[in-house]
Formats: sequence, C-alpha cells, structure tokens
Amino acid sequence: MTRRTAITAGSAAAAVLAVLAAVMEHGRTGSVSESAEAFAAAVIALGVVALAVSLPGITLRGAATGGLFTLAGILTWTSTQRPIVIWAVLFVEVVVFAVWGRPWLRTLRELPGLGGAWLGLSYWVFGVLGALFVLRAGHLTVAAQRLAYLGVFTLAVLAVVATTRRDRGRDLTVGMAAAILVGIGALLYFGAGSLFDELHAIPDSASARVMRNRFWGGPGLFYHPNSLAGLVVIAAVRVGFDRAFAAWQRVGVAVVSALVLSISDSRTGFVFAAAAAVVHAVVVLLPRAGHTGEEDLDRGRARWVAVAMPFVVLAAVFTVGGGSTFLFRDRFTPDGGDVTSGRTDTWRQVWVDWQHAGWAEKTFGDARTSRAVVHRDNDGAPKEGPRRDLNTDNAAVGAFRRGGVLGAIGFLIGLALLLWHALRGLWYAVVLRRPGVAQPALWFTVGAAAAVPTIMTEDWVIGGTNGAIWLVLLAGEVRARQRPEPAAVVPGQGSGGQARAAEGRQGASA
Repeated sequence: MTRRTAITAGSAAAAVLAVLAAVMEHGRTGSVSESAEAFAAAVIALGVVALAVSLPGITLRGAATGGLFTLAGILTWTSTQRPIVIWAVLFVEVVVFAVWGRPWLRTLRELPGLGGAWLGLSYWVFGVLGALFVLRAGHLTVAAQRLAYLGVFTLAVLAVVATTRRDRGRDLTVGMAAAILVGIGALLYFGAGSLFDELHAIPDSASARVMRNRFWGGPGLFYHPNSLAGLVVIAAVRVGFDRAFAAWQRVGVAVVSALVLSISDSRTGFVFAAAAAVVHAVVVLLPRAGHTGEEDLDRGRARWVAVAMPFVVLAAVFTVGGGSTFLFRDRFTPDGGDVTSGRTDTWRQVWVDWQHAGWAEKTFGDARTSRAVVHRDNDGAPKEGPRRDLNTDNAAVGAFRRGGVLGAIGFLIGLALLLWHALRGLWYAVVLRRPGVAQPALWFTVGAAAAVPTIMTEDWVIGGTNGAIWLVLLAGEVRARQRPEPAAVVPGQGSGGQARAAEGRQGASA
C-alpha cells in the first residue's frame, strides 16, 4: 500500500467514524446541535490519532509496550467492577515482556543502576516480604498478589532494558508517546458526546459523581482526569521538546495538551506542564562552555520562540480554567477549603496506621491489601460504610505505605539515580564547564525534573498498573545510560544537516 493510498483509506475511515459518532449522539439526544458537537469532537479525537501515527521512529515494541500500559491504566477506571479484564491485560504483558526481556539474568543485573527500577519495583519487593512476615488471615494471598504485580513490572523493565541494549538505534519512547496519544484520542472519541458539555459522562464511581465538570471519557472507556492530564503532558514533553519531529507535529501536540489540560481540570497536570516549561527554559537558556556571546546572540530569536511556546499553552489553560480559582478550589466540595481534596487526611491516616503497626509492617509496609489502599472514616462514604479504597496520591507516601521504611529508602535511592542520569549533562556542561561530555536527551532531562513536583499529589513516578509515565521516564533513563548521546542542536542553533540528522535519530540535546 502506497502512502497516498494509506492516507486516503485513513481519511475515509475517519470520516465514517466521525459521522457514526454524530449519528449515535443524535439517537441518544434527538438534538441536531448535540450531534454536530459530537461530530466536531470526533474529528478532534481522530486528529489526535492521526498525529500519533504520523510520528517518525515508531517501533512495534515501543508502541506495544506503551499501549499495554496505557490500556491497563484506562481499564482501572473502565473495568473497576470487572478486575478480570485488567488481569487479562497484565497477563498479556507478562507473556510479551517475558519474550522481549531475554536473557533475564543478564538483564536483571543492570536494574540496580536504574533509578526507574528502584522507584517502580523496590516497594513491591519489600511489600512481598512484609506480607509473608505478617501472620494475619489472608496474608499469603496478599503476598501472592504482590508477587504477581512484581513479576509483571519487573518483566516490563527487563523488556525495555533488553530491547534498548540489543538495538542501540531503537528509541522505544517514540512508540510509547504515540501509543499514549492514541489512547487519548480513543478517550476523546468515546467521550465525543459530552466533550463540549458543561457536565460530562462519568464512570459509576462516588468520586466521579462529584466531578462531572471534568472530562472522563465516555461510555465504554473512562479514565481519571488527573491521569489523562499526566499522559498528555509526558507525550507533549517527549514530542514537543525533540526537534527530530516536524514543527507541525510539535505544535500539534502542544494544542492537544492545551485541550486536554483544560477539559480535565487537573491541577497536578498543570503543575507538571508548568514545571516542564520552566525546566525547558532553564536548559535552553543556560550559557554553556564553548559558546561565545556572538553565537548566543545569533541563536536568540529561535531559542526564545521555543521557550515561549509552553508558556503560551499554560496561559491558555489557566485562562480557560478560571484563573486562580482553577488552582485553589476543592475538587470534591464546591464550597470546601481543602486545596488537596482530602489528600492530607489520607496521608495522616497512613502515618497513624504505621504507628499502630507491628515491626514487619513498619519495616516492609502495610500488608492488609495487595495495593495497600488506605481506609479512613472521613472519606465521604456513609458512616455505616463500606469504606472507600483510597490511593495515597503521593509517590513518596505511596512507597512508604506499600514498602514501609525500606520502601521509602528505595524511593529516595531511585529518585536520586533518576535525577542524576537526567541532569548530569547540565552538571558537566554548566558547572564543570566540560562541553564535550555527552548529555541525555533534552526531553528526558525536562521530563524527569518536571515529574518531581507531581510526587506531592500523584503516584505517577512509582509506576504500578497506571504506570505509563513511569515507563516512559524509565525508557529514557535506560537509553541515556546505555547510549552516550552526541551533542546536537538546541533551538536556534546552527542547523547543519549532520547535526540535525544525529538529533533526529537519537533525540539528543545540546
């Protein structure tokens, strides 16, 4: 099939799907205006998918790895009442990653040097031990379930490491970003009927019922707005800060991120994007050894344009969201004053539970449930119960809850390693004035540093079933650590063909 034929077939399929969305919405509401809105929303959704598949450098393994994790995360909200569906996806991950991760023992030896491995695996190891040491009814079941989780995510790390080592020219993160964008496009399409409405379609969840003003997807495919916002930001960082992609693709992903951040009403996603914009500006504008003032002046205009684009997106999202109200209002109680939306109460309960736990759970983490969910009385449910299963919504607290004191130590080790691998290029170039030292890709430096503020309100950096962001950062770290990146072109730098080609193939940063 030629490229023109593929484009024609894809356009025809997109037109059919857009019309189908409009017809279904008209059948549901009987309104011509609503069906027109659904048609427009479907066109936007399919445009996001087209943007995803247009990215150069997509590999089967990258797309499959990112797609499986994105799908598993979406299913945690779509199939909440049918966990067998989620476990089926995890089983597929086990089979696929077990094949791609060989040789297992050789690859396993590389994991202690990866911050991402410490962040996403260490608390599971300690959690399994904690469940074995706690002599409580059902503790063996908890240990077995945690061992299964540990196996899935360990195999995922092995697959990323082994694939990157075998083919040093293969960058899995491009395919991962494309898969994430396809997932976002699917959510937009399934939610096309309410995308432009004041109240959106929601899953059958108590927390969702008080947040109908936020976009969740639509019947058949739901996802938490915060997680949706996190996905679009990591995809925007991967594509938008890599000049290997065409200008229209980088602008396109910026527009998509502005849309998703606006409809998701996610403060954490906004903070993630704001941190990425600030880090990107610092990295691009910092003076480096070997650059003359005249050279910096020549590059100035393009550099400032590149720096300004993320802030334009942030300004648009901030304005649409209602200014400061967007950042400081209570998401669950319209007139409430808890900016953290109950998170501080959850963290307090984690500390109380730890204080009353035995030595095994203090050391290795809470062992009452496989995911170490938190139960507190003031969770918004009726007093007679049942109590809601709450996540910690804080990566550091999450590692502490699931892995105890040792889990918290593992988290700190992992974070330190991840940041060192992401920022060491700046350390050598800016502080030590050694411009010849190879540096990691610009997007990885920005993404890893920008993820730090999200630790306070989300579990993203410690992986889990909803671990697509963690996996992208891990893959970036593996590539940065295994393959020294040659110096390449920063925004506004001379655009010689050889330097551009090197950057395009390897996503390097100057």
